[in-house]
Amino acid sequence: MKRTIIALCATIIALSASAQFNFGSVNIRCSGKGDYKKNNGWDQRRDELCEIIRFEAFDVFGAQEVRHTQLKDMLERLPEYDYIGVGRDDGKEKGEYSPVFYRRDQFQKLDGGTFWLSETPDQVSKGWDGQCRRVCSWGKFKDKKSKTIFWFFNMHMDHRGKVARAEGAKLVVERVRQMAGANANIVITGDYNVTQSSVPYMTFRDCGFLKDSYEAAPIRLAHTGTFNSFNPNNWSTRRIDHIFVSKGAKVERFGILTYHYWLEQQGEDSELQHAPKEIRAEKRELKCPSDHYPLQAFVTFKKKK
Repeated sequence: MKRTIIALCATIIALSASAQFNFGSVNIRCSGKGDYKKNNGWDQRRDELCEIIRFEAFDVFGAQEVRHTQLKDMLERLPEYDYIGVGRDDGKEKGEYSPVFYRRDQFQKLDGGTFWLSETPDQVSKGWDGQCRRVCSWGKFKDKKSKTIFWFFNMHMDHRGKVARAEGAKLVVERVRQMAGANANIVITGDYNVTQSSVPYMTFRDCGFLKDSYEAAPIRLAHTGTFNSFNPNNWSTRRIDHIFVSKGAKVERFGILTYHYWLEQQGEDSELQHAPKEIRAEKRELKCPSDHYPLQAFVTFKKKK
């Protein structure tokens, strides 16, 4: 009996010394005019995308390719969230954001900001051979209930510049090390624009204080890669979106969320075999809410700074 009580007390102490969070990464695809030609325009899919975010109820998530009008649309549809981030082209509202969204009622923002993936990270700038300006936005948060403190970084690396990706990876790892410290609770989400076999990916994986939540998760739902090019029939083993966490974190589950929806245009009747006659269906076009699938990781942190 005494041993049972001791074991129960040890379990309670262990649980009280840790807290689990639901983290996400969502590349929403910028609001390009050309996407409307194939019914993939932002206005045509923003409601479905925000419904997914609300349903999955991320505690904190990083988003990529977010223009200012899209940011306003998301905040309108996701009123429980606040954000950290600026436009990459002027440090204000111009160009794409890589914002960190967080539940305002759940977290206290202790600090936050944005730096550029370049040789001059503290000013608006384009780095190395990159085609675009790229940013990493970050926040330091305290969970109001458990008092757990963690750092959350969200970035979008260049899609063309090989040097920019390689050097950008080194920069982010070093900045995280300097700002948070190698022993802190850390999350790094983003569109890395590199696969799991690339050198920049290995810069994160082999830095000594981070691990890929995909690899670390004992329970994983990931039947395809993360990029779909707006085609639900595309399948891949390659992941270019990743969620890295601190080595001391425990990843409980990881998922690549392959949500789809149907275009709101009446289609022709579809026969349903082996179903009651009163059940009817239509053939409608199956769509992806973005050209990337969202990522989700359930992560347990120890209560440390």
